[in-house]
Amino acid sequence: MKIELTVNGETIGAEVEPRVHLGDFLREHLSLTGTHLGCEHGVCGACTVRIDGALARACLVLAVQADGCAVETIEGLSDSGEIADLQQAFLDRNALQCGYCTPGMLIAAQDLLMRDPAPDRDTIREHLSGNYCRCTGYHAIVDAIATTAESRRTG
Repeated sequence: MKIELTVNGETIGAEVEPRVHLGDFLREHLSLTGTHLGCEHGVCGACTVRIDGALARACLVLAVQADGCAVETIEGLSDSGEIADLQQAFLDRNALQCGYCTPGMLIAAQDLLMRDPAPDRDTIREHLSGNYCRCTGYHAIVDAIATTAESRRTG
């Protein structure tokens, strides 16, 4: 099937099999490998992307369902500088150990900070509840997000 979508601000036209998931399309057809495929059941959050501004699991969305949509991946958010301070906070707080969950975690964190510029630690944990990290225990991740929120508020 023919699809056309905007990925990280660039219009992409492609021919895809109807059964191809968006995560596979991003990785295999566009070489955007920051969208990690962990569980492929929508549970781990490693494949988190934004579709028309809303968080989505790329493993649960067929590429044909994204036809006509605007998709943002970690590469787009990083290249635009939108999450530079958040990335630095993750680095400074050692919130990225193995790094597998990091792209999805960063997208989810940015989504939270766009909605709530002053989240408390419980709100941060709740918002990240669909993004699993096996390495950090979340404390450093929550610290990084809280630090970024404070920094953005105070300049």
